[in-house]
Amino acid sequence: MITLVITLIAIVVPGVAAWLVVLRWPRADPMTPAVSTETVESQARRHRRAIAYINSRFSPESTTSVALAVTVFIVVIGAAAVGILVLMIHSNSGFASWDHGASLFAAHHASKSSDRFLKIFTQLGGALVIVPLAVIVAVIETVRQRTAVVAIFLTLVVGGQFLVANITKFLVDRARPAFDQLTGFSGSSFPSGHAVATAAGLAAFALVMGRGRSLRTRAVYAGLAVGLATGVSCTRVMLGVHWLSDVLGGLAIGWTWFAICSVSFGGRRLRFGAPVKVAEAVASTPR
Repeated sequence: MITLVITLIAIVVPGVAAWLVVLRWPRADPMTPAVSTETVESQARRHRRAIAYINSRFSPESTTSVALAVTVFIVVIGAAAVGILVLMIHSNSGFASWDHGASLFAAHHASKSSDRFLKIFTQLGGALVIVPLAVIVAVIETVRQRTAVVAIFLTLVVGGQFLVANITKFLVDRARPAFDQLTGFSGSSFPSGHAVATAAGLAAFALVMGRGRSLRTRAVYAGLAVGLATGVSCTRVMLGVHWLSDVLGGLAIGWTWFAICSVSFGGRRLRFGAPVKVAEAVASTPR
């Protein structure tokens, strides 16, 4: 039962924190990591020559595509670097005690009642749930907002996170915990695919569903997105199929991928290349 309590705490505490952040500091909304027009204009004025050089060779859309590709490459390389730290775990050095301690705790405190709930709840991060949810949200929000860009954005976030997670799994190739594995799994251990999927997918759902809605509603969506993502991540450790560092890395990768996509689409503007278009306009104006 204690594993269930810990999972509930992992849902409530981060969820409430995200809700409060959005409610009290809306400009710091974690579900909208957009670059403001003022920031883009300021940076563009400081680097007119660089922006003008880029604009003379690329269109705004292709420039953003290049930037997006480079950033994704950096994220993948960063994940591979984290894999070096995983070697410490294999050799029982460094922070190995954190991973092994968490897995042993989960194995020793597993119960039939809590495991039944965890096995159901953890499916939220599976492809069989995230993908249909993305389709449903895309259809509903496309009709409500009358723009096809919603579907394009969700396809990029949800589809791309699978690619990023699997590439990182291949590069790191970490073994799963050898304790009691209480649910199914596939692939190597780092990062947790469920953590990546829920972090990126639920954040994207919160962003598109929050467009045009009140601050209170957006705060609730943000809280649910963060809380459910951390909760699902916790279940992967409690069910014995991932190390603690697997899910922490998964959350970081998922939210990073979402941020990349969100910034490329101008946050709630959901217009691909929006930040670059602002910079282009500033660079083309006379001093």
